[in-house]
Amino acid sequence: MAEIKVPELAESITEGTIAQWLKQLGDRVEKGEYIVELETDKVNVEVISEEAGFIQELKAEEGDTVQVGQVIAVVSEGGEASTPANTEKTEAPKQEEKVAAQPQSTPETDKKDRPIASPAARKLAREKGIDLSAVSPVDPMGRVRVQDVNAHTTQPKQEVQASKSAPSAPVSQEDGKPVEIVRMSRRRQTIAKRLLEVKQNTAMLTTFNEIDMTAVMELRKRKKDKFQEEHDGTRLGFMSFFTKAVVAALKKYPAVNSEIQGNELIVKKYYDIGIAVSTDEGLVVPVVRDSDRKNFAEIEADIAGFAKKARENKLSLGDLQGGTFTITNGGTFGSLFSTPIINGTQVGILGMHTIQKRPVAVGDNIEIRPMMYVALSYDHRVIDGAEAVGFLVTVKKLLENPEDLLLEA
Repeated sequence: MAEIKVPELAESITEGTIAQWLKQLGDRVEKGEYIVELETDKVNVEVISEEAGFIQELKAEEGDTVQVGQVIAVVSEGGEASTPANTEKTEAPKQEEKVAAQPQSTPETDKKDRPIASPAARKLAREKGIDLSAVSPVDPMGRVRVQDVNAHTTQPKQEVQASKSAPSAPVSQEDGKPVEIVRMSRRRQTIAKRLLEVKQNTAMLTTFNEIDMTAVMELRKRKKDKFQEEHDGTRLGFMSFFTKAVVAALKKYPAVNSEIQGNELIVKKYYDIGIAVSTDEGLVVPVVRDSDRKNFAEIEADIAGFAKKARENKLSLGDLQGGTFTITNGGTFGSLFSTPIINGTQVGILGMHTIQKRPVAVGDNIEIRPMMYVALSYDHRVIDGAEAVGFLVTVKKLLENPEDLLLEA
């Protein structure tokens, strides 16, 4: 017998949820074959079998919360399935009858019966009630991905499956008006829990300023074609400017690049900047490591890579761990003004917003300029108001004079 245990996921993750069993009781499984998909706080993980054999026992059901190290399945080693330990003798003939038919299954037929698909594609298919075997993959190897599921048109015959697998169902209140009860995903529950913890356990305050984006936009316009040509197609966006400005401000105000541990303040001497990215499952924050050592092109390439991985639900736990400060850009959705919430144990987060042309005073004249409101939310236990304002003013000055920003880089 071989036990299938919940693997070590990450230092901060101790449990997960059984999202889907990819193999069922009595199914043949090959060594290294995926048998279950786990949903964690940050990413979905597929667990493999270390031995070939048959699924002898499933110790958890879909939707159950399981701990790291917990045994969730048992595989009988060898070519034949054996009778489960908890099966009564009177049931043995039925088990033998099932086992007798089972060895006829081969890896080839298993693959035909269960399409190869990414965890994200399986999850999306369940939510939409789509039979994966009916989806036509673009991948020449036949692996179904999220974009294949999105491109598939749900057939009427799938409505029955949808009613069984959908996580929510319409109900009616006493007044007769229809509502829908939707179970929150583990990731959404975690986001809600942690945001609430931050609000309750920090003395969070937000200060605001506005940035005239004229100089950055003109510089970007002049340099973007040459930049893209010289850096293998990497585009010059605004995020690299903001990341570099934040790093310079963190060096000037090091307390903003810290965290509280008990009665001690841990001031980070490195600059791993988290960039908030929106996904269907909620906000995730992949981290651009050593941002102070990277040039604009390297930062832009990292961010573009994270965005692509987020869309395809391929972000790893390593991509999301750590981070000393976070930047979030609500402007991509048209947000003009907001107060971002601090990320985890960090003590500061910068909120960017949409660029909007407004009349502003330039000397003694009124001009129309592309302006952006920025917000710094910070933990007042660590950062005084003067430091917070100084930090934000530093970011503002560097972005309004990008030549100075290049010197800082």
